[in-house]
Amino acid sequence: MPRLALTSPRVVLGADVRAATVVVEHERIVDVRPGVDVRPDELRVDLGDDVLAPGLVDTHVHINEPGRTDWEGFATATQAAAAGGVTTLVDMPLNCIPVTTTAAALAIKLTAASPQLWVDVGFWGGVVPGNADELAALAAAGVLGCKAFMVHSGIDEFPNVDEATLRVAMTRLRAAGVPLLAHAELDLGAPACTADPRAYSTYLSSRPSAWEDAAIAMLIRLSRETGCAVHVVHLSSADSLPQIRAAKAEGLRLTVETCAHYLCLRAEDVPDGDTNFKCAPPIRDDHNRTLLWQGLADGTIDFVVTDHSPCTPELKARGQGDFNEAWGGIASLQLGLPSVWTEACARGHGLGQVVDWMSRRPAVFAGLGHKKGRIAPGYDADLFAWTPEQPFDVTPELLQFRHKQSPYLGRQLRGVIRRTWLRGTIVYDGAGVRVGPHGRPLLGRGNP
Repeated sequence: MPRLALTSPRVVLGADVRAATVVVEHERIVDVRPGVDVRPDELRVDLGDDVLAPGLVDTHVHINEPGRTDWEGFATATQAAAAGGVTTLVDMPLNCIPVTTTAAALAIKLTAASPQLWVDVGFWGGVVPGNADELAALAAAGVLGCKAFMVHSGIDEFPNVDEATLRVAMTRLRAAGVPLLAHAELDLGAPACTADPRAYSTYLSSRPSAWEDAAIAMLIRLSRETGCAVHVVHLSSADSLPQIRAAKAEGLRLTVETCAHYLCLRAEDVPDGDTNFKCAPPIRDDHNRTLLWQGLADGTIDFVVTDHSPCTPELKARGQGDFNEAWGGIASLQLGLPSVWTEACARGHGLGQVVDWMSRRPAVFAGLGHKKGRIAPGYDADLFAWTPEQPFDVTPELLQFRHKQSPYLGRQLRGVIRRTWLRGTIVYDGAGVRVGPHGRPLLGRGNP
C-alpha cells in the first residue's frame, strides 16, 4: 500500500496553522513537509481548504458497558467519537456493572470493549472505600489513573470517599505512578427549598459552588501532604480559580479540566423542565462562564473534555421535568469540538489554541502524549479534516450516540467534520462510520 500524503493549506501544527503535507505509513506519521510536497511513491489526498488537525483526545467519557449498555455502549460511543473528530477517549469506571474498582472488573470490561471499538480507548479505575489494596493491581493492569467521588455518585455500587480514604488511596496511587481524579464536591448542605422542582434555579441552588470550592481545597491540601498527582474533573465553579492558580504556582501536581457545557451553556438559558441540561456540578451563570474562559486562556484550567454522560430517555425524563428526579449528565461526545469552537470564535481564540485544549493537553495528562495529540513524525496517524467556518444544525438524525437526546439539539454550531483517520485508516467519511471496529484498548501510561 502506498504512503499517503495528505495536503492542506491549513494544517494545525502546534500553535501554528500553515500549509503542509502530512505523510502516513504503517499507521504512523512519518514526515511533515511545508507546502504541497508529494513524492512519486506517495498517494496524494488533497483536502482542499479543509483544516487538518490531530485527532481529539477526550479523557472523560461514560460508556457504561457492560451492565448498562442500554444507556450507551462501546460501539455507539466510539462511532459518535469518530464522527466528532475524537480518535482517543478514556472511559470512566462507573455506571458499568461491575464498576472498575478491581483488576478483575477491568478484565471484564476489556472483554466487552475490545471487539467493538471504532477509536482507541483507555480506561480509568475507581477509588471507593475498601479498595486501597486493589489500586496497585489496577495500575499494573493498565488503567491510566483512578477516580474518586467526594459526594454520592448517583449509583450505590460506586460510593463516595472521605478524607481518610483519599489520603490512603493517594499514597498508593503516588507509588503506582498514576494520578487521582476527583469529582470535587463536598455535600455541605444547602438551604431547604420548597420551590418548583421543574425550575432550573431550584436545582442550581441545591448544588452551590461552595461545595466544589471546599472539595478542591481538600484535594490541594492532600496533594501537598502525599505528593500524589491530583486532577479535578469537570470544574464548574470559577470561584475556585484563585486557589487552583496558587496551588500550581506552589508547584503542586494539580491539573484541572472543564467541560464543553460549562463553557457553552448558561443557567439563564436553561428552560424549566428541560432535564437534558441537568448535570453535576450544575451549569452556572454567564458571569461564571466568562471567568472559566479566562481561566482556560491563562492556563489555570488545563484542557476541555465533554464528560459525555448519557442514560435512557426514561431516566432523563423521570419525574417529567423534575430536576431533582431526573438522571444527571450531558450527552455531547460528538459535539465537543463544534460547541467549543463556536463559542471560542466569539471570544477570539484561534484554531491552534482550541485544538491544543482538546487534543495535545488531554493526551499528555493521560500519559499518551508520546503518540497521541500532535501532528509530528512518530505519532499515530490520528487525524481529522473539518470545515471550521461551516454552520450546521444539531438534529437527532446527526447524532451517532445511542440516545438522540442532548441540550444542543436545535442549536446551530460551527465546524463540520469531513473525515476522521485512526492510525491512517478512515473511520468516518462525513456520511457515516467506516472500516470498523478498528480501535484498540490503550493500557498503561507511556506504553507504545
